[in-house]
Amino acid sequence: MSLLGKLLVPAVVVLGAGLTVIPADAAAPSTGAAGTLAARQLERLDRGLVSVRSGSGNLVSWRWLATDPSDVGFHVYRGGTRITSAPVTGSTNYLDAGAAAGASYTVRAVVGGVEQAAEGPSLSFTNGYYDVRIQNPNSSAYAANDASVGDLDGDGRLEIVLKWEPLNAKDNSQSGVTDPVYVDAYRLDGTRLWRINLGRNIRAGAHYTQFQVYDYDGDGRAEVAMKTADATVSGTGQVIGNANADYRNSSGYILSGPEFLTMFDGRTGAALSTVDYVPPRGTVSSWGDSYGNRVDRFLAGTAYLDGQRPSLIMARGYYTRTVVVAWDFRNGALTRRWTFDSNSSTNPGTAGQGNHQLAIADVDADGRDEIVYGSLAIDDNSARLWNTGYGHGDTLHVGDLDPARPGLEVFKVDEDASKPSSWFADARTGQILWSTPAAGDNGRGVSGDIWAGSPGAESWSSIPDGVRSPSGAVVASRKPGSTNFLAWWDADPVRELLDGTHIDKYGTSGDTRLLTASGVHSNNGTKSTPSLSGDLLGDWREEVIWPTSDNTALRIYSTPVPTDRRITTLLQDSQYRTALAWQNTAYNQPPHPSFFIGSGMATPPRPVAAR
Repeated sequence: MSLLGKLLVPAVVVLGAGLTVIPADAAAPSTGAAGTLAARQLERLDRGLVSVRSGSGNLVSWRWLATDPSDVGFHVYRGGTRITSAPVTGSTNYLDAGAAAGASYTVRAVVGGVEQAAEGPSLSFTNGYYDVRIQNPNSSAYAANDASVGDLDGDGRLEIVLKWEPLNAKDNSQSGVTDPVYVDAYRLDGTRLWRINLGRNIRAGAHYTQFQVYDYDGDGRAEVAMKTADATVSGTGQVIGNANADYRNSSGYILSGPEFLTMFDGRTGAALSTVDYVPPRGTVSSWGDSYGNRVDRFLAGTAYLDGQRPSLIMARGYYTRTVVVAWDFRNGALTRRWTFDSNSSTNPGTAGQGNHQLAIADVDADGRDEIVYGSLAIDDNSARLWNTGYGHGDTLHVGDLDPARPGLEVFKVDEDASKPSSWFADARTGQILWSTPAAGDNGRGVSGDIWAGSPGAESWSSIPDGVRSPSGAVVASRKPGSTNFLAWWDADPVRELLDGTHIDKYGTSGDTRLLTASGVHSNNGTKSTPSLSGDLLGDWREEVIWPTSDNTALRIYSTPVPTDRRITTLLQDSQYRTALAWQNTAYNQPPHPSFFIGSGMATPPRPVAAR
């Protein structure tokens, strides 16, 4: 059994507008002034009940919530008729064989032998998918891109926040004027709640617009945060700054003019608080070049820095200077909690250590989150926690990748030809547990338990040979066909390969196709990522959202495969939940929970209550 499995016990507490628990990742929760355990603010969720067409029947699945007793059971109803002879206790799904496509379902929790109120109705995935209609700002010039989720209106159901990327979007290294970026919010029934126009002074591309969707003020409704500028227009028509300002130069770069950070109301898109973006660009060349590439490399995330309430993380730079800033949103205002700057004398050697994404996790098990910024980890109080000095890379995975040892691990690839091409480290200390020889720019890498033939997570990347165990040993010579995303899709806890518009099962002699999505496209060029992937609905397995080929809908796929395993919804493991929030950041990466899911896994941990 893993360390987390030994330490955690089931219990929850509900306070205020949202759910407040110590989630699975808080193995050693922090203490407040009175010595009580610090509980984390999380979303209050409904059952997320779905019905997915499975052969000649329907797979009905739902969430096991942190507020449920560990011995809870569930009865399933089709229409007004109960179809389960005994409560479902071993899983949170039920195959209704022979049922008509489109049948409507509800579930009732059974607690102490007593049925509770009906919850539902189910969302019907009649063809194996569910379409959320979206409104393209210009069908000849825009494509649906990255998405995130949050309960924007406080009803327990997740809404989708979607970024519309113009077809002339640019990587920072490319010159050219881009059209404005739009950000929309949609209910699952296709109702558009609002649209934000970021305006001419925010360039379009994967490195410019990192948006965070989270309930930062604890009122039970998620906010939306992103970088803004003069001429940004909120969802209610408010213009931020000067509506007529245009700072684009002849190459399309925006290297002058004010920069802002805005917190928007998730219900309306109204601007709630706007502050100056920190750090300002200052002298462009101080970030690594003079034409405007490295000055506009932004990252974003959400972290529980005090162990209880989420803070917004906004960052600039990773090739040379790195600045990471933590913000709190309380009582309607953004205030700065702290700033980490690689230029500071207290942070020597930390420049140039960032990735094209970050990860958030409680790596030192003190109940408070850290920011893993690539080869660098920043403590909850902005102190440098560790620094391997191995520099920049394109891929980063943080999770319980080796359940045989306590705590979390980091797997990362590097592009510096003088540094290891990939490495595996203790997430608490940064101690390198194994590495592969330097070999130039190692552009892709993945770590997850994709093969039951070797304990723990398998790690592989573009250049080094083979698939490696948590010890670094090559345990399979054949690498997967994908070095991209992951998803839990089938019945077992071994994770599948998600790449482009398909899902495959790894095999040592060849991958097996489990899903080829119909009429959709992937995003972000060669990265071939979905708009979003994670445990969004139903049981603990993961959904995948792709835009349709004509960009008129977001097509959500959910597994049609029954499973005999029951795991608390991963949305209530805060490491996993914050990973969903940062998934859209730059080079998108799959989420990892704070505990191991895979072959031979221990009993999954349950969130624990403040005492």
